Amino acid sequence: MDPFSDTLRRLREAFSSGRTRPAEFRAMQLKGLRRFLQENKQLLQEALSAFEAEVSEIRISQNEIDLALRNLRSWMKDEKVPKNLATQLDSAFIRKEPFGLVLIIAPWNYPLNLTLVPLVGALAAGNCVVLKPSEFSRSTEKILAEVLPRYLDQVSRAWNVGGPGVGWGGGKGREAGGGESRDIRLPAPTVLVDVRETEPVMQEEIFGPILPIVNVRSLDEAIDFINRREKPLALYAFSNSNQVVKRVLAQTSSGGFCGNDGFMHMTLASLPFGGVGASGMGSYHGKFSFDTFSHHRACLLRRPGLEKIYSIRYPPYSPRNLRLLLVAMEARSCSCTLL
Repeated sequence: MDPFSDTLRRLREAFSSGRTRPAEFRAMQLKGLRRFLQENKQLLQEALSAFEAEVSEIRISQNEIDLALRNLRSWMKDEKVPKNLATQLDSAFIRKEPFGLVLIIAPWNYPLNLTLVPLVGALAAGNCVVLKPSEFSRSTEKILAEVLPRYLDQVSRAWNVGGPGVGWGGGKGREAGGGESRDIRLPAPTVLVDVRETEPVMQEEIFGPILPIVNVRSLDEAIDFINRREKPLALYAFSNSNQVVKRVLAQTSSGGFCGNDGFMHMTLASLPFGGVGASGMGSYHGKFSFDTFSHHRACLLRRPGLEKIYSIRYPPYSPRNLRLLLVAMEARSCSCTLL
């Protein structure tokens, strides 16, 4: 039998058993993830740049875990929704159910953050998880594959390492600076000028410190340049004029937006992080991660013995019954009680 097929079968069986659903189990997994970060901080810092690892990788992941542990039970609670007159005697709510078995594939640009932050959401939502760290971040991949499993339930988790090689489009254009690096973990930023819009570096996502510069004659031309392309994952507008920043925000669309800064929106668990259109679907961080890995099930519970009250729905039809039914179905919250 294919060993991976066997792994998937084991994980599906673990989910079907109900093992991952209780809040206590989910919290136990999150606490294990927290211990992994606490007990292996130095190891992770050695695999990454110490300063950036602490700021953008370890601390953000730690904050996500703490937030999920504080709010887990409230996130799991059924969410009551407004009712119309026709459903006043019923119970209407949204139940957050785990999807079951989910796959998390991490990129290499933030190899710890972009592995653990979605993992927090998947665990909090009660899923079984197949986790694939990036094969391009070998030091981090090794830690995640060999050390992290010791802290999590083995029956409902699986790790997949390695993977096909991925090639980046040719960086054409004239190099105006950068490119060299003394530390493999800290590649030097590279600035490209005389870049044409049709070149590969302008067509594909850039996962490295490469900055192509495109000259425009006006703000209108800059906004038009953005809008005629696929929507970006993030858009950063820098200007001494607040009006310029607000205009870029108002007249463009992107997954996220920062004015006079970059990246910082990613540090807020209160803001969803994700793309739109070609830059991605869905979002995560904080409760958004929990929601992304949960099925929001629409539920309405009606007590038996009320068919006489609701019989206006059935033949024989009459104009009076139609009017009553349409009024009762109006989409508004009603505090009335049927007697």
